Amino acid sequence: MTVEYICRLSSEKDWEQIKYIYEAGIATGNATFETSAPSSYEIWVSKADQFCTFIIYHGELVLGWCRLCPVSNRAVYAGVGEVGIYVHPKATGMGIGNKLLQTLITKSEEQGYWMLQASIFPENKASIELHKKNGFRVVGHRERIGRLNNKWRDNYFLERRSSKVGQE
Repeated sequence: MTVEYICRLSSEKDWEQIKYIYEAGIATGNATFETSAPSSYEIWVSKADQFCTFIIYHGELVLGWCRLCPVSNRAVYAGVGEVGIYVHPKATGMGIGNKLLQTLITKSEEQGYWMLQASIFPENKASIELHKKNGFRVVGHRERIGRLNNKWRDNYFLERRSSKVGQE
């Protein structure tokens, strides 16, 4: 029997589960420099492209989320977005991240994004491999780019250039 996972645009009704998943990622110490989740859905979604913010669920349970945030409000960077993707701790290894990222890639191209980027801690090997599997490449290693819990941390900087958008 195949389990069906459904991917759709996120909404405010998903916030408590989105926040839970985000806080679980924060707790690992290897997902983000953030130390707490925003206090509301409005704040969380305010920086994101509303057409590129998704959840994946089964039944009533949100298993993961992803969003794309424009990197700048300058017109020259209108097609560049930063990827954020988080999977429920009990849903790792189920292909949830892969389905979310593939959906995000497809929908971002429909919205005119020609470049996706991600900053990932070196210790987060599963996320690095997920992104590589979906056409991202490591373009840099940023040493001591930020401090988390009084400790300097590195990031790998990955990017994926669309083969459909920005080719003119």
